[in-house]
Amino acid sequence: MSDNNDLRWERQVLEKLALDTLAEQRRRRRWGILFKTLGFIYLGVVLAMVADWGGEAEKLAESKRHTSLVQVAGVISAKSDASAEHVVSALQSAFESKGTAGVVLLINSPGGSPVQAGIINDEVRRLRARSPQIPVYAVVEDICASGGYYVAAAADRIYVDKASIVGSIGVLMDGFGFTGTMDKLGVERRLLTAGANKGFLDPFSPQNAQHKEHAQRMLNEIHQQFIDVVRQGRGKRLKETPEMFSGLMWTGSKSIELGLADAYGTVESVARDVIKAEDIRDYTVKPNFAEKFAQRFGADVAEGMAGALARFSLR
Repeated sequence: MSDNNDLRWERQVLEKLALDTLAEQRRRRRWGILFKTLGFIYLGVVLAMVADWGGEAEKLAESKRHTSLVQVAGVISAKSDASAEHVVSALQSAFESKGTAGVVLLINSPGGSPVQAGIINDEVRRLRARSPQIPVYAVVEDICASGGYYVAAAADRIYVDKASIVGSIGVLMDGFGFTGTMDKLGVERRLLTAGANKGFLDPFSPQNAQHKEHAQRMLNEIHQQFIDVVRQGRGKRLKETPEMFSGLMWTGSKSIELGLADAYGTVESVARDVIKAEDIRDYTVKPNFAEKFAQRFGADVAEGMAGALARFSLR
């Protein structure tokens, strides 16, 4: 009987120890969860405060007097970093900033789409008219040709390096003709159209004199638009010559002589000596990797489907 009582007592003690151990583990878990929750809350509050301070710092930096920089680099096209969408967005942000003392368009472009360049030019002139106290200066690095100069012409002044390439005020439309190759290969072109001119400048058909004449009229019209923009932007500073609007390009030093540019300068010198605001803030829209990949993929698909061999270009 005594042995049974001992066994029962030992069992009760073990059960009590086990239950106490389980209860202690539960309490520890609860406290652990509580402390972790409090830790996450604390971390969230700290991050929110840091973000708020960062936002305040950003606002303070923007309110401080500065030179706003917008870059136009590379070919000007709808799918490039120098698209009208990106450049216009950057310009609007620069003009909306309270601390903007002046805007510098840093241009290094061989040209591109007359439509995209025209949209940027129009927006620069609109923003200048809306905020006349904010000047816009174009600074040319290596090249400011064709569509690049179309953009620069909207600025109050254009600054260049003596070796910069400036000009190419013209329009081109390029393509290929394969009729001779097709004859040699014995290939027959079978083109069906609804509309007498739907096969306009088809590269696999003999060149049509009427189509060529119509294309030339369009080129001349766009060219005249370009000339008007340059004359409007440069005004009396322009020293016109018979070759000025022929598509030729000149060095930076010669462009100053011709009135296509105003003086030598860099972003830093213009900010320091002209705008008098050495603090430079870059408002250029820079797509991230995912956006660039999507743009490139979309462009490749569009090019493959379109198969267009002729195009207008300010290059």
